[in-house]
Amino acid sequence: MITITTPALLFPAISLIMLAYTNRFLALATLVRSLHAKYLDNNQSGIIHGQIQNLRYRLKLIKYMQAYGVLSFVACVLCMLFVFMQWSPWAELLFGLSLIFFTVSLIISLVEIQKSTTALELELSNMEENEAKPSLVKYIKKKLEKGTK
Repeated sequence: MITITTPALLFPAISLIMLAYTNRFLALATLVRSLHAKYLDNNQSGIIHGQIQNLRYRLKLIKYMQAYGVLSFVACVLCMLFVFMQWSPWAELLFGLSLIFFTVSLIISLVEIQKSTTALELELSNMEENEAKPSLVKYIKKKLEKGTK
């Protein structure tokens, strides 16, 4: 039997993760605006095109992260309502759905973090090319190519 305090435990976690997602979105929006200014100044750079593709993908991921976070929150609220109304089977189902939505949201967040490190790698490789040093990505690719031969 689920009690009203069980889904209530998820409230702070969901709220904090939604705040973190919003902050990531705001940071990404600032980056897009900055990149747009760079693009207008010099649209010949391939690095900028790579960043644009990366940012589009990350924006989609953030949209889905937030959507699943909201679904988790709504399912949690409905779970509490059903516990209050003493509809235990429905409350338990909604609590399970809330946990699933929250987990999906966190997994998408992990994928977005991986993509953001790819964007940073692009920036670093561009700076390293100017210093005539190989980037970490090129170094790893070179090592992997040697290992497969």
